[in-house]
Amino acid sequence: MTTLTGASLLQQLNWRYATKKFDTTRKISAADWAVIEEALVLSPSSYGLQPWKFIVVTDAALKAKLRPATWNQAQVEDCSHYVILTAKEDIDEAYIDAFVARIAEVRGVTVESLAGYRGYMVGDLVKGPRHAVIAEWSARQAYIALGNLMTSAAVLGVDACPFEGLEPDKYDAILGLAGTGYHTICACPMGYRAAEDKYASVPKVRFSTEAVVEHR
Repeated sequence: MTTLTGASLLQQLNWRYATKKFDTTRKISAADWAVIEEALVLSPSSYGLQPWKFIVVTDAALKAKLRPATWNQAQVEDCSHYVILTAKEDIDEAYIDAFVARIAEVRGVTVESLAGYRGYMVGDLVKGPRHAVIAEWSARQAYIALGNLMTSAAVLGVDACPFEGLEPDKYDAILGLAGTGYHTICACPMGYRAAEDKYASVPKVRFSTEAVVEHR
């Protein structure tokens, strides 16, 4: 197994930035995209429940429809792949049952053996006080996936730019999400930086490690 060195990881994280201008002539290869997409699917989530759906847009006409609902940001149309992260608006027992069935299938165990885990999830997310804010809980999971997506892309040398500057309700309408149980949370255009994007070469600004990391 090839191991990414610490120096290589930090080099790529320093290399990445919120890309403001994409090279419209460059597209992410099918092979690289397959890796990025699988990395996205492998994103961690609370309980492993994956309360999300990822919509990957490469169609130019659909990108054009989405751009006005994204503060007219050019990256929507200029990028190679436009990833929209949506989250479940509700978690019910049926969804948890589907997840438990999937665990049983993948791990070769019985559904009955997972009754305790199922009960814990139902007690917390369906019947517990957290259910009152379950849409917010799901949204937080989507942001975990967004972070994993950007880091994975950076390791492969693919540029990205996280977006919250969009109108979720308009996205839902354009994407036909009404009635699906999913709601737009954020998005991430991906591709390759344009040579003239001045932000690619400016120093990355972060507070010092001592200011944001506390050891106890």
